[in-house]
Amino acid sequence: MCRASCFDSWTRLLALAHAGEDDPSSEWLSRRGFLAAVATPVLAAACARPLPPPPGPTRDLLEATLSFDLHSHPGLFASTASDTLAGHRRSAEVGLVKVISLTATSDAPVIARGASGGLRATRQPQPGELYASMWRQMDLLRTWSAGAGMPLVLRAEELGVPASAPVRGILAVEGCDFLEGRVDRVQEAFDGGIRSLQLVHYRVNELGDIQTEAPVHGRLTPFGRAAVREMNRLGIVVDVAHATLDVVRGVAETTTQPIILSHSNIQDGSGWARFITVEHARLIAGTGGVIGAMPYIRGYRGDDIPGYVDHISRLVDAVGVEHVGVGTDMDGIGPGAIFTSYDRWPSLAQGLLDRGYGREEVAKMLGGNCRRVFEKVGGAVRAARPRRETALPVSSRLRS
Repeated sequence: MCRASCFDSWTRLLALAHAGEDDPSSEWLSRRGFLAAVATPVLAAACARPLPPPPGPTRDLLEATLSFDLHSHPGLFASTASDTLAGHRRSAEVGLVKVISLTATSDAPVIARGASGGLRATRQPQPGELYASMWRQMDLLRTWSAGAGMPLVLRAEELGVPASAPVRGILAVEGCDFLEGRVDRVQEAFDGGIRSLQLVHYRVNELGDIQTEAPVHGRLTPFGRAAVREMNRLGIVVDVAHATLDVVRGVAETTTQPIILSHSNIQDGSGWARFITVEHARLIAGTGGVIGAMPYIRGYRGDDIPGYVDHISRLVDAVGVEHVGVGTDMDGIGPGAIFTSYDRWPSLAQGLLDRGYGREEVAKMLGGNCRRVFEKVGGAVRAARPRRETALPVSSRLRS
């Protein structure tokens, strides 16, 4: 199937998020109009009867596992068999996936494809632009998750609910550009229900450098260190995807909690800048953290479970089973994606078993390791002091 690019997905999300914000009579739907337009089909899809559960020997394993996708943008555009969040929730039910990240993209308004075809920042943002855009995206993700019957995880202990519980989402942000140099906005993110923050994306920002551009800072900046400390204090999981080796080294030196690299792989000879070295991977593992294997093969189209298992196995060789997870970047990869629906999750489990991994090892990689990190980060904070747990609505903030 021909897939739209990840840039197209962000463009669509931004179009929806900004619909009618300046001119209610414009051709864009107003936000209220958009919500009214999508509410009925989304709710209808959410209530549709799920497909039958997967047959075969992997079912017991998956029913006993908290399968966890560390990084995804599900339902943002029509690139897979399911182009609504409710559709992805149904495919997750079929695949017995229990937790899915719901990720906004902080730098989306200012990135576009360059001459080489890669994504990069094309202009400087206006003051407050990326902050407002991120929160509008969060409004939509929260609305979509409610309409899809997908509760949000706000506390670490909520990861331990029974296997019969519905598929749940964790709110995340790709790129801390919305902080705009303000550490107090980390607290605001937490109060808004966000539980994972990726420091950088496709724009060199106030926290550090990125893998796809020449270095500017050469390190994790002092502001980046302050932001990491605040995330540790609050119980937000720090994500170092897209960050350079020097930035990751700085995070590893600063953090008091495990970190994640939500979506990448060990270099495989393709030369893709987003893949990492063994040294890079071991910095994450050294914090007790997890790397989410990314289902991407350059120039390939279509599902390739053996190819995905190859990526996972290279990570295992580098850092061990205890530090490997899954980060599908669902609907965000575009061409090159080799895992395109959650109903293929049992095939991934079987592929790992066929490769010689034990059942306990497979359970760790498909979710147990991710659960350990999120419970460690969130649980340590709650033991230290009480905190606010309610996800606050954000629309009122944007109107003030």
